[in-house]
Amino acid sequence: MDSKIKDEALQESRFEFRVFGQKLDDAAKRMARLSMPVPEKIWERNSDEIYILSRLNDKSSVKIRDGKIDIKNFVKAINGFELWEPVLKEAFPIKAELLVNEILPALCIKLENSDKENYTYDEFLNLIHSYQEVLPVQVHKQRFAYFVNNTICEVAKVLINGAEISTISSESTKIEDIEKTIADIGLAGMENVNYLQALKRVVGINNKTIKK
Repeated sequence: MDSKIKDEALQESRFEFRVFGQKLDDAAKRMARLSMPVPEKIWERNSDEIYILSRLNDKSSVKIRDGKIDIKNFVKAINGFELWEPVLKEAFPIKAELLVNEILPALCIKLENSDKENYTYDEFLNLIHSYQEVLPVQVHKQRFAYFVNNTICEVAKVLINGAEISTISSESTKIEDIEKTIADIGLAGMENVNYLQALKRVVGINNKTIKK
């Protein structure tokens, strides 16, 4: 992937198509064969993350990765493809003002009383565990990056509280490029499921299931 194309793509909010399942090997192989070369540093990436799921909100994705809290908000959907906008990436410790005004509202919960100025990583998680409306979920990702039809693509093996599942995605500012990509790898017609909804299905917050 040309570094200029990659940098410009990463700076823009992108539409996303993503599927989860247990039988995605054929599509993953086709994606790998169709991909342009990508930088070696993103061939494979591993991360341990904590997603904070809210029973009250499906429009904000809140997670912790690499010692930072990361929030994306749903903007709109066109033809089933979703646009999410990054709104926050903040390292711990986080200021109480930020917690009260941005982070907790994204989860649709409130902090009644606090005399703290900052919250460490552990203090934040202890606070989150005190709310019945939210559920922290442990997620390990092993991600493999590709670039197909000018879309940023990924195949990943994911552990959700220890349960393994696979996911494939294609992201771009141009929906037609995503549509071509998912058709080329044999996933046309599959349900588009974002991480937030997939996690809720696996842990039982949402009663829908992940298709095999």
